[in-house]
Amino acid sequence: MATPNTDQDTPQGLLFAGGAYVLWGFLPLYMKLLSHIPVAEVIAHRIIWSVPIAAVVLILLGRTATLREAFRNPRMLAMGCVTAALISLNWGIYVYAIVTDRALDAAIGYYINPLFSVFLAAVLLGERLARMQWIAVAIVSVAVLVLIVDAEETPWLAFGMMLTWGFYALAKKSLPIGPNQGFLMEVLLLLPPALAYAVYMGSTGGAKFLGDASDTWLLLGCGVVTAVPLLCYANGAKLLRLSTIGILQYIAPTMIMLNAVFIFGEPFGRARAIALPLIWIALIIYTVSMVQQMQAKRSLS
Repeated sequence: MATPNTDQDTPQGLLFAGGAYVLWGFLPLYMKLLSHIPVAEVIAHRIIWSVPIAAVVLILLGRTATLREAFRNPRMLAMGCVTAALISLNWGIYVYAIVTDRALDAAIGYYINPLFSVFLAAVLLGERLARMQWIAVAIVSVAVLVLIVDAEETPWLAFGMMLTWGFYALAKKSLPIGPNQGFLMEVLLLLPPALAYAVYMGSTGGAKFLGDASDTWLLLGCGVVTAVPLLCYANGAKLLRLSTIGILQYIAPTMIMLNAVFIFGEPFGRARAIALPLIWIALIIYTVSMVQQMQAKRSLS
């Protein structure tokens, strides 16, 4: 039943994970439309409407049997509860940051997180980086330090996102189940409290869902904007090293930062003007080194 993890980077993994981060980069534009809706209600509907999408994908792939086995396995169920709790917390922090005009905090959180992922990979998984890749990580560390020092107050939202997503990535990498089954398992575990909250809000008259046509459609759309990138990420995570996933995560915060500054009108200071080029230089160095490693391994096989 378990899907074996790989310690090698694959082109398919790069495509899936890269696509997920690009989609997440555009996500603030959608979440901003939901600013007038309570964060808890947004999260509840992200969970509720992700279930049918994830279920359809799994049915089409013919892999529902392994999901049933996972629910009967106490260890697998416990791990699923951990990943479900972490992703729901991450969603809550993220949506709160966007709707309260703290999108740059969200970007900083995602900038810090790859370093945290590399730390977890080195300490807990024993992954090793090449010399050029460590140089890239060092450059990124300088860029992130500049961003943190420039912050007027401790970026608690950023650190919250870093911790929840970093440990989610680690747990997801270690979860002995297929990525599509794992995501459906997570949202199914979260579905009862999400439904209970939605019903409660409806009974008290405080729900936006079904109260206004545009709000209803926006909340229904939460399933698509939640499930599609997460399914892409889940498939990519199984085909890449955790350290590679961490570096690729710079795609999303860069796009979030651009949205925050040029669309949402949040201030962009000198520190960010210094950090952004450093980050992209690091990305280029790391990517070139990774491609060279992949080519070398293919030539030896």
